[in-house]
Amino acid sequence: MTARHPLHLTIVGLVAVGGAVGACARHRLSTAFTDPTGEFPWTTFGINVAGCFLLALLPALAFVRRRALLPPLLGTGVLGGFTTMSAYSEQARALVADGSPALATVYVVGTLAASLVAVAVADRFSSTAERAEFENEEGDL
Repeated sequence: MTARHPLHLTIVGLVAVGGAVGACARHRLSTAFTDPTGEFPWTTFGINVAGCFLLALLPALAFVRRRALLPPLLGTGVLGGFTTMSAYSEQARALVADGSPALATVYVVGTLAASLVAVAVADRFSSTAERAEFENEEGDL
């Protein structure tokens, strides 16, 4: 039998609450900024790119790095709930089904490329030491 981290249930609860907050924020944005069927899904694109940027920015924030419960709350929870692979995949599928496979390809590749650029930009805000500290603080959580 393996020993559990003493904060295991606390962390699970924080991730769940954070995930609910992130998913609600995503839903609000998706309903406030609807994209016409068959057109580029800008709202989900923006949500996913912004979420990738913010997730990669977390190590640059000392107040997050130095509190063991904030990375799982904000990273896995809020930003995990905010970004959405399922909507990304479904919107690409719908574009193909609507007869727009080229637009679907642009959407899939464009989201990946923009997200990688967002991560690279956010990564510039933290040092190697800060990223290592972030990883060490988060530990096995």
